[in-house]
Amino acid sequence: MTTKTLNLSGQWSLSSTSPAFGKRTIPVELPGDNYSALLDAGLMPDPYYGANENIVQDFRRYTWVFKREFEVSDELLASSHIYLEASMVDLFCTIRINGKIAVECGNQFAVYRPDVKPFLKKGKNRISLTIRPVESEAEAIAKTLPKEYPMNTVCSVKGMNLVRKPHCAGGWDWGVTLMTSGVYAPLVLKGVNKSRIDYVYTNQHHENGVAHVTAVAVLYAPKPCEQKVSFAFNGMTKAQKVQLAVGENTVEMDFTVTNPRLWWPNGYGEQNLYPLTVSTEDDEMTREIGLRSLEVVNQRDQWGLSMTFRINGVDIFAKGADWIPCDAFPGRQTVERYENLLESARLANMNMLRVWGGGQYEKDIFYELCDRKGILIWQDMMFSCSLYPSSEEFIATVQDELQYQLRRLRSHASLALWCGDNEVLGATGWFGGNRTAWIVNYDRLNRELERMARKHDPSRVFWPSSPCGGPGNFSDGWHNDSEGDMHYWEVWHGGKNFSAYYGIKPRFCSEFGFQSFPSLETVASYCPESEMNVFSPIMEHHQKCPTGNTPIISMFSRYFRMPESNPAFFYLSQVQQALAIKTGVEFWRTLRPRCMGTIFWQLNDDWPVASWSSIEYGGNWKQLQYHARRFYMPVISTIINPPSEPEAALYTINDHDHPVNAKVTLRGMDFDGKCLSKETFTLKLKAGESCRVKAFPKEELEKLKAEGVFFVMETVVGGLHGSRHLNEFFLAEYKALPLQKANVTMTVKKVKNAYEVEVSTDKPVLYLTLSATGIPGLFSDNSITLLPKENRTLTFTPQGPCTVAKLKAALRLEHLRMTYL
Repeated sequence: MTTKTLNLSGQWSLSSTSPAFGKRTIPVELPGDNYSALLDAGLMPDPYYGANENIVQDFRRYTWVFKREFEVSDELLASSHIYLEASMVDLFCTIRINGKIAVECGNQFAVYRPDVKPFLKKGKNRISLTIRPVESEAEAIAKTLPKEYPMNTVCSVKGMNLVRKPHCAGGWDWGVTLMTSGVYAPLVLKGVNKSRIDYVYTNQHHENGVAHVTAVAVLYAPKPCEQKVSFAFNGMTKAQKVQLAVGENTVEMDFTVTNPRLWWPNGYGEQNLYPLTVSTEDDEMTREIGLRSLEVVNQRDQWGLSMTFRINGVDIFAKGADWIPCDAFPGRQTVERYENLLESARLANMNMLRVWGGGQYEKDIFYELCDRKGILIWQDMMFSCSLYPSSEEFIATVQDELQYQLRRLRSHASLALWCGDNEVLGATGWFGGNRTAWIVNYDRLNRELERMARKHDPSRVFWPSSPCGGPGNFSDGWHNDSEGDMHYWEVWHGGKNFSAYYGIKPRFCSEFGFQSFPSLETVASYCPESEMNVFSPIMEHHQKCPTGNTPIISMFSRYFRMPESNPAFFYLSQVQQALAIKTGVEFWRTLRPRCMGTIFWQLNDDWPVASWSSIEYGGNWKQLQYHARRFYMPVISTIINPPSEPEAALYTINDHDHPVNAKVTLRGMDFDGKCLSKETFTLKLKAGESCRVKAFPKEELEKLKAEGVFFVMETVVGGLHGSRHLNEFFLAEYKALPLQKANVTMTVKKVKNAYEVEVSTDKPVLYLTLSATGIPGLFSDNSITLLPKENRTLTFTPQGPCTVAKLKAALRLEHLRMTYL
């Protein structure tokens, strides 16, 4: 079998019919976008720098034309049918081949596969894409609707809830407004004689060490025919001849795998994958299949209504963050960017990401990498924070996208859940008017989403909305912590203290967060030093949250001394963010099995900005990501001190699916670095156990507080799954701690392809953070508590050229005591 294809990726020409652009033509790469081409051609400034975002907005109102020529071979032209595979094509796009309309694309999340053979000729051919501006099209759609559908106020482009394009392209409370036009996946011509293969996936049933696997291929035939279909899986090849009818046909083949090598989430086992190849005389498709069972347990119990992901019979504590598009320039959403971000998630012991509903269904490579790295995916459908039409026309286009996306993605072992939307259920009460009418409208659309999910991927649970109580349960997930998943924003948006997390006992928290600024290096990439004040126009432009910096500064006043410089301000904001999320995660982990998941907002940024992310635009880890690497370790110890409880308590948590022996050392220290007390606990922890190790009466803690004591904890697990977790607990607000000025020293040496940085101090230092300006890379740990006579070695792995001398010159350290005089 030889698949006859022609990939149209590469250089195209870009022009515009808008008079303001003139008659100029510039080169553009597809897959890619017009804004990248304009930037490369010097026709616009970098929208990420300063307030240049404002300057580039006129381009979103232009009509853009992409063109190229291509040669069609005799072999391809000899095919009975030649299909143009067009996915991730911007909406309101007319595709012409040799001047004739081949297809109209009205949904960026759908796929279009027109038969274009009638338009092709031997030799040189021309293809053009004309993409019209979204706003004018959305305005025209709005006029056809019986009423206005309110949209969230953080998106600056009207009508984004009426069209099928990433909502955040119009801006968000962390995002730039960059309404690009383009194509974001390869355009491919495919020639077939009988049929094409559109989808390949499996249905699985596991019992008694045997996996019963049904391989499924969906073939499209333009006319009735007989087709031989071959399936290659687990070292076996099976084939059958089938009679295909006009349209879609489903062909199945059964396999039995004894003692299968199972696929597991990160931290629970290996990510074994089996290639499955389906082929015909015309076409071939290969998918990597993970063999695993999957359940979402949503059952009544003594605490309410659970939400637990069960993989291969093991209840998984979901640990991760929310994912947004990795760049506002689609052309920069590269394999390398996905690899770096997803590897960062894996290294931080995350096992789940939630693909947020205001972004996009991600590219194939995203899910392939998640399969390989053991990162479960909570997949929102693309609806967020707004009200949407439920008209026949709107539902029809949503059906088009879902019948594509559900079957495109269902082969992935990492895909764990389909969720109907992000906060749209809650949005029915945000905009006034008759909420009952809005709920009826919501229900009409949501039921269709559920119907499509059950039809095209019945192997997974459809979760109606995030947050909600679960299928058929539309409880208030912002305030009811007893059912399903919860979004808890009372600390950031509500202005409550970090201790408010102790008052919430969620079954699964899928959103909670706190903002910080990026590092000084990243701030410098968009702001000149003269403007590097958090209240300067440029800095405020890169703070998209409507409340601005107020929550950050307000929380400073409660916990910290006011920083003395702008770099100290940026650093301290990251300390504060990390401690906020750490407080929630560590407490909620002690509640297992009552709570079985924490997904904080958010992992990444789509441009350089002050935000809730744990990884800055460009890939640098914020302090939160380093803390996450620790607080998401499988075995940790922490002290929990709820204000309303008479006692604080030391807990040790084991997330492994097997028992472990742990040694926990608890030391009381003073701020000279002297050890005042020491206790050791030898624990035999059951699989999935949260163990209350020691209680501390509040009177005892008050006495220790007066004596200037703080605690450090070390948790050591031996054996095959050995680990060492370090943690600390302070009895007073950080602004009240008697921190002393310290002499911190660093030595650097090269070890293989990395560099070891040994740090030492003469006084305790809190949240010691190293950075290497201008040298991309990761430290093995960071934002640490360093004690006298307890040197630490942090390994720096550069992601490019580096030397000892270069690293020494670039190294910079910060710690809490350095933020004030």
